[in-house]
Amino acid sequence: MNIVLLGPDGQVGWELRRSLSVLGGVHALTRQSPLGCGDLARPDELLATIQAIRPDVLVNAAAYTAVDKAESDADTARTVNATTPGRIAKALATWGGTLIHYSTDYVFDGSGHAPRDETAPTGPLSTYGRTKLEGEDLIRASGCRHAILRTSWVHAARGGNFARTMLRLAAERASLTVIDDQIGAPTGADLLADVTAAILPALLRDASLSGTYHVAAAGEVSWCGYARHVLAWATERGVPLKAGPDAVQAIPTSAYPTPATRPLNSRLDTRKLRDTFGLTLPAWQLGVERMLSEALQLR
Repeated sequence: MNIVLLGPDGQVGWELRRSLSVLGGVHALTRQSPLGCGDLARPDELLATIQAIRPDVLVNAAAYTAVDKAESDADTARTVNATTPGRIAKALATWGGTLIHYSTDYVFDGSGHAPRDETAPTGPLSTYGRTKLEGEDLIRASGCRHAILRTSWVHAARGGNFARTMLRLAAERASLTVIDDQIGAPTGADLLADVTAAILPALLRDASLSGTYHVAAAGEVSWCGYARHVLAWATERGVPLKAGPDAVQAIPTSAYPTPATRPLNSRLDTRKLRDTFGLTLPAWQLGVERMLSEALQLR
């Protein structure tokens, strides 16, 4: 199998290098790759590279994810998140290629308390969410075989993330304030990569499996609860902190305004993925603790 991977140095992309390697040859295209252009912000050059390689599968782990910056940089966000993925999908359709593309809970409006399934009405609140939804629609309209994997609250040992930020701040401060009315499931980049590798052979065998799937770790938590779990885990392992889990104070989203509006309800119903491919998604706590162990080299 001939696989092109976009965004190979990001959190999900780095894990995909590992998980996809058992399925075939992986061409990891960076912005300045020796193989050619891998930059979604330069669509003509990128398309020329993809057409020269003519992959069986293209996995797009690249995106414009600076949620707040997108509010003032909408054109670039739209190119990277929408129009270029749409063009890639059209190109793949011409030779029967398959696209794996990652999307987000930000395509929903975050209302209510129930987990959203794949048929739930969308209603993005931000430029980031709107561009990601447009990218989904363009991929669906392209006619190429595809899986759009919506996820939320991605973390990895590689690079910065919420958990590591909480540990750094807790080492510096006696108390922390963290939002408590946004609810979701912290989901590991390694889990996303493993799910991708698990579903890809079935998708290649059966085109009827093309579609949109929700992928998130099991369970739910607020950002405040997430922070308390991280600090409790670290305290039990002797990590020196000034602020323990009891020193994390809950605040509403309204107390921490940002340029882009975040959804309050990021719960995703993953039943379709689990039933279609026979998968089990582990509890979010397991992924977070594994990530922390790897990031801090603690066992």
